[in-house]
Amino acid sequence: MNESSNSLSTRREFIKTTGRIAAASALAGVAIPHVHAAGSDMIQVALVGCGGRGGGAAENAVSTRSGPVKLVAMADVFENKLNSSFEGLQKKCGDRVDVQDRKFIGFDGYKKAMDALKPGDVVILTTPLAFRWVHFTYAIQKGLNVFMEKPLTADGPTSRKMLKLAEEATAKNLKVGVGLMSRHSRAFQELQQRIQDGEIGDVILLRGYRMHGPVGSAFSTKWPGQPSELLWQIKNFHSFLWASGGCFSDFYIHHVDHLCWMKNAWPVKAQALGGRHYRQAPDGRYGRPLHQRLQRYLFELRPRQQRHGDRCEAQ
Repeated sequence: MNESSNSLSTRREFIKTTGRIAAASALAGVAIPHVHAAGSDMIQVALVGCGGRGGGAAENAVSTRSGPVKLVAMADVFENKLNSSFEGLQKKCGDRVDVQDRKFIGFDGYKKAMDALKPGDVVILTTPLAFRWVHFTYAIQKGLNVFMEKPLTADGPTSRKMLKLAEEATAKNLKVGVGLMSRHSRAFQELQQRIQDGEIGDVILLRGYRMHGPVGSAFSTKWPGQPSELLWQIKNFHSFLWASGGCFSDFYIHHVDHLCWMKNAWPVKAQALGGRHYRQAPDGRYGRPLHQRLQRYLFELRPRQQRHGDRCEAQ
């Protein structure tokens, strides 16, 4: 680009001061204000959702070197999941796991687990996304800092509800982190900064790709009759859009995050198409989510970019 130093400086300053968004990040490993429970330096943690991701997040939390942290309560709708997670954490983390009899099974377990905490403590929310806004609401009411795993919502109305809850959490000065792991990558951080500094000029097209085979519980058999159909769907949540949003929301969210982060803006419009190769696999399992999908996002262009048209596109 043949630009004067003055025009380049103007571009960089313009990009730096417009379209800023709050970068959601995990509670561990990033520079965020310290959280402290009322009346104590000890930070107590409750885990709501005791699957593999929940157990991993709890282990990360109690392994921090920033201060004393203990896991003191756990909740899940499946007793075997909770017990398995507890045994694994106790073996790995020793006396940093002090759950005792604070193991709560059932759909109201999240309340009992959070009730075991003090304002300023931390709750980890790692259930399927269908329950995220309910648990987040109660955490805000209790004055708790939150780490919640992605994804967060599967539809527009719930997304707007979560954004409203985020405003309430901010008003209470609560710290909220989301498991978008790429935000921890120094390479991505450097790339984003260089783009925002204008080193490659105006971004008018971004593309993200991901290809992989069946993952998680995306393929499942018909309901066998027990446990209840609701519990069976929760157990196989990747197979049901209401519970997970499908593979796109659960895994491709990282790519959507990359694109929005590099653009430093949120899209104003989205269009999508997708298809399924078969309804039932040879082994009898059903693949309910789409097998392939193309999502197209449109961003508003900034004044300097109007010569390219009125939109920036991300695919």
